[in-house]
Amino acid sequence: MLTEEKNRLLTEVGPGTAMGNLLRRYWHPVAGVSEFETNALRPIRLFGEDLVLFKARNGTFGLIARRCAHRNSDLVFGIVEENGIRCSYHGWQYDGTGQCTHQPFEETVDPSAALRKATRLSAYPVQAKAGMIWAYMGPQPAPLLPDWEAFGWPNCFAQIVISEIPCNWLQCQENTVDPVHFEWMHNNAEQRRAGDFGPYSPRTLRLGIDEAEFGLISRRYREGTDETTPLWKTGRAILWPNGWFFGHHFEWKVPVDDRNTLFITWCTIHVPAENEPFVQERIPTWHGPVKDAAGEWITSHVNNQDIVAWIGQGAIADRTRETLGASDRGVAALRRQFFNDLDAVAAGQDPKGVIRDPARNVHIQLPCIAREDLMTGLPRAAMAKHPILGPFLRDFFLQAGQPDAVRQAFERAMGSVQTGMALHNFVPR
Repeated sequence: MLTEEKNRLLTEVGPGTAMGNLLRRYWHPVAGVSEFETNALRPIRLFGEDLVLFKARNGTFGLIARRCAHRNSDLVFGIVEENGIRCSYHGWQYDGTGQCTHQPFEETVDPSAALRKATRLSAYPVQAKAGMIWAYMGPQPAPLLPDWEAFGWPNCFAQIVISEIPCNWLQCQENTVDPVHFEWMHNNAEQRRAGDFGPYSPRTLRLGIDEAEFGLISRRYREGTDETTPLWKTGRAILWPNGWFFGHHFEWKVPVDDRNTLFITWCTIHVPAENEPFVQERIPTWHGPVKDAAGEWITSHVNNQDIVAWIGQGAIADRTRETLGASDRGVAALRRQFFNDLDAVAAGQDPKGVIRDPARNVHIQLPCIAREDLMTGLPRAAMAKHPILGPFLRDFFLQAGQPDAVRQAFERAMGSVQTGMALHNFVPR
């Protein structure tokens, strides 16, 4: 349980807040590169700031304040230029640093361009990596954008899924250090909803949480297994401050503001050995729905089940009313580390997980169950029987709403057609 004051401290992320200032010290994925193939600019709200993300005609990306400095016209309706974006109202142009580079009429009146030189919008560095656009909104010098090894695994098909979730980021991230929820949210609850009243899934018997340079390692095992299971020996990587690495996918929960979160999933699957070599020309991005056509929350897929658990706690979870137990030791460790990080930032130090040494930032390996199989692949027959890879050949079970074009591209890469599966019988690993 937290006091109301401490709950606000961890959940308020707008400009000038302590947690917002902490989270801004990391690079965050905010969009997919493929989203800009047909539309070169889009509005985006991050950490309580309204911004516009654009791709200039020279191929570079920019992230600047959404309103033109002239008379607050919306740059979402702007004109993308060779090296920036131009307001469509009076033609004021800005580059990726937010500097105004052209004021057509003002420079006609004053060739020295004094007003233009003094005009600048807020702007933040962006980089493209692994098919995603990453933003850094903190103080300079910026740390390095982590080079996770899985981003470079060869012969893989990757896809990016983005959903906007109407709740605070912290309750989404706390889910990552709560492995008991697998047993109930992803197994037992869906089993009962599907009308299957057979035995419940194996119970969780033991939990562990360990410190790591990149964040935390979450461990567990269930009935029928013991400390020799990879879920205990290897564990899952909790990436600091708001990520999770599952082997076949990453997740990030990026604050939009105090009451909304961008939930971004990057999923990669190695093609069968028979289909190598495989080179993916583009990584598709799609937006996953959270409600169905009738306006009901979707609960059919793993990520959607997590989403209803998050939003079910309210827009901002009231942690003054919670009753924590033994299953919440990971949640307690997560919060404790955030409070330590807040103290570190207040003392002028880097928080946990920040990377500044280029020598360390090369294909960083994370704990990964079945790493060799995921990285180097298997023949199709073996892949179909694999407890982690096999289900992906039958269905994209992570999130509902996968577009037909993405599914078909995946099937071509795998050389097989997805047949579907009864998701309520599936135990995600």
